[in-house]
Amino acid sequence: MTAPPLSHKRVVRIALPVVISNATVPILGAVDTGVVGQMGEAAPIGAVGVGAIVITSAFWLFGFLRMGTTGMTAQAIGRDDTAEVRNLLFRTLGVSAVLGLALVLLQWPIIAMGLALSGGSDDVNRLAKDYMEVRIWSAPFVVATYAIFGWLVGHERTDGVLVLQLWINGLNIALNFLFVLGFGWGVQGVAIASLIAEISGFVFGLWLVRKAIGAPWPAWDHVFSGQKLKEIASLNSDIMIRSFVLMASFMSFTMLSSRFDDETLAANQILIQFLHISAYGLDGFAFAAETLVGQATGARNRTRLRRAVYVTSLWGMVVATTVALVFLLGGWPFITLMTTSETIQLVAWAYLPWMIAAPFLGGPSWMLDGIFIGATRGKDMRNMMIVAAAIYAASVALLMPVYGNHGLWAALLIFFVARGVTLALRYPALERDLTDTESVSKGSEARS
Repeated sequence: MTAPPLSHKRVVRIALPVVISNATVPILGAVDTGVVGQMGEAAPIGAVGVGAIVITSAFWLFGFLRMGTTGMTAQAIGRDDTAEVRNLLFRTLGVSAVLGLALVLLQWPIIAMGLALSGGSDDVNRLAKDYMEVRIWSAPFVVATYAIFGWLVGHERTDGVLVLQLWINGLNIALNFLFVLGFGWGVQGVAIASLIAEISGFVFGLWLVRKAIGAPWPAWDHVFSGQKLKEIASLNSDIMIRSFVLMASFMSFTMLSSRFDDETLAANQILIQFLHISAYGLDGFAFAAETLVGQATGARNRTRLRRAVYVTSLWGMVVATTVALVFLLGGWPFITLMTTSETIQLVAWAYLPWMIAAPFLGGPSWMLDGIFIGATRGKDMRNMMIVAAAIYAASVALLMPVYGNHGLWAALLIFFVARGVTLALRYPALERDLTDTESVSKGSEARS
């Protein structure tokens, strides 16, 4: 099968649905908070915040299934291995079922640990516990949906990812209004809405991949062969460690922010939203890199790999520049929209230049993540993330005592740069491991 030309149009077609899909995520979070806010009490708002972050973090520990599945699927497509493409879907769904059930079985220690770390009041913890005891039952369906997302992205079917995300978030929002404002179910109503939406999302996801599922059943000894399961375990364990270190680094930023006064802590929480916006904008092109680099790697074609890296990275830099300009021109209005406190507004304004620089300094690391995911270079991602985190820790220790919050933001951006530089240093090895089949073919023809 001849691959379609790797054009700019093709890259944008892959990326744009992901960017739109990402835009729905903060809307859902705002609605979750807003509907319980209508109850007129502080505890329900805090409970939804605590419960959601604990459960979401527990689920996202298995987000490696999305990334690993994308890379492996794209590589199988690049090799023209249609049987393995189908096998990967069944294999990752099977693995996700086991992992999701493990989360359900471990719900009591997960909830207890989350409540212990939250530091909330008795009322907040009681309501958060009610929320988590409902929401945890969606674990098998959420983790399986990660696998479906990855399989669709590997096929360049990001339009399917968009439709699926819109369905899950749209239904969740509608049920929030019905259960909380209509039925008066409070915090449990928010959890039940999420549970139903996530289960229905899994069912909808199965419908999106129905052709692969509905075809004659694969040979199960190939689907669940020991070698293939070992490959999945090796890749995904590396990505999981990498994701855990990344999550811990961001959590440490929030914890270190709490050492300052309340106004600085609040300003940092507002400014961190700028980083989320940057990531949402670049995610689409990082996803395109995952798919196209994966296909080139599967085809063992260095020329296609270089083209995929060049085109997706070029678009990534266009987006990074655009986002930085938006922050430069619209940063102050966004800050005033997020808080009415003039003190917090002025504090946030003082640190806004770091946000303007963030897309440029963080963009290469986000794009290289996509490149290395597509190439399934899990060990490189794991090792370079650990090195970058060590550089971040050293930067915090050196800069924060001297420069305060400016030092903390500088350390975080140094972390971004370190991620990009360390992965870039490993990129030549990624190319060396490929054989340029086009060059080999031309050489053979010339010799004959």
